[in-house]
Amino acid sequence: MQLVSGTPVYGVDVGPSTRCAHYHTDRDVLAFKFDCCERYYPCFRCHDAVTDHDAEPWPRHRFTEPSVLCGACGTKLTAPDYLECDYRCPSCEAPFNPGCGAHLDRYVEQ
Repeated sequence: MQLVSGTPVYGVDVGPSTRCAHYHTDRDVLAFKFDCCERYYPCFRCHDAVTDHDAEPWPRHRFTEPSVLCGACGTKLTAPDYLECDYRCPSCEAPFNPGCGAHLDRYVEQ
C-alpha cells in the first residue's frame, strides 16, 4: 500500500504517483476505486493480484462520488469527470495514459 496525497492505493509495487508493477510509464498516474472493496488500485491487474474476490467496476448509480485518483496531484475525480477530461488531469494538467480506455469496462460500469 502506498499513500498518495493521503489516499491509500493498493497493488503491486505501487509508487508515490500510483505507477505499479504492471503500468509504469510517465502517463500511468491514475488509480481507480473498485466498488467491491472501496479501495483504489492503479490497475485491474493489481486488484486481481492482491485481493481474493472478483473486481466490480464503479457503478453508474455512484457516478457522483469520486472514484478516480490523479497520482500526480491527488485530485479525486468522479467517473464522468474522468471520462470527459481528454486524458489530462483537470487540476494539474498531468497527462493520463489513453491506454486505460482499453480497460475502461473494468473500472467503470458502461
